[in-house]
Amino acid sequence: MTIEAFADTIVPGERRWPDDRAVSGAAAGGGAVAAGALELLEHPASGYAAVLEPLAAALNAHANRYAEERGHRLDPEVPPFVALAHEDRTRLLQELLAVGHPEKEMWVGLALFSNMAFDSAAHTNTHGALAAGHPGLLTIGYHRPDADGLWRFPEYSYGRPLASLHPHTTSTGSPA
Repeated sequence: MTIEAFADTIVPGERRWPDDRAVSGAAAGGGAVAAGALELLEHPASGYAAVLEPLAAALNAHANRYAEERGHRLDPEVPPFVALAHEDRTRLLQELLAVGHPEKEMWVGLALFSNMAFDSAAHTNTHGALAAGHPGLLTIGYHRPDADGLWRFPEYSYGRPLASLHPHTTSTGSPA
């Protein structure tokens, strides 16, 4: 729940259900959590799977300190970081991600993976992500493939093709 709250602070989204505490509901549509941030972080290839519990404990310790310094009473029913209001989560992460903070690198890495889940669906294949309505890919305007499963883009991102196809390029796009 703490790691979900962290990811939601990085890329906010709407609550999954009315009493969702990890996702604060600070933005419309799906955010990092709906995009699969926890799934990506728990994947063995991420390098984070074995350290998520210690990271959550460290984040909760920072949340306790932050709340104590400001006189905030935290709900004991949820982890301390989850108990913070979205604005306070954001302020705390600004501290942890600031230049010169001694733990900055580990929090930046966690933030990057939260963004990666949203921006690229790195934990799943693109076809599957789009078929499931991945919120990040759809938000950034990722086009679905044509009916035959191939991606074609009628408009070039720079307004013109970058290069002509080589005359020996095969129908599948491979060089001859």
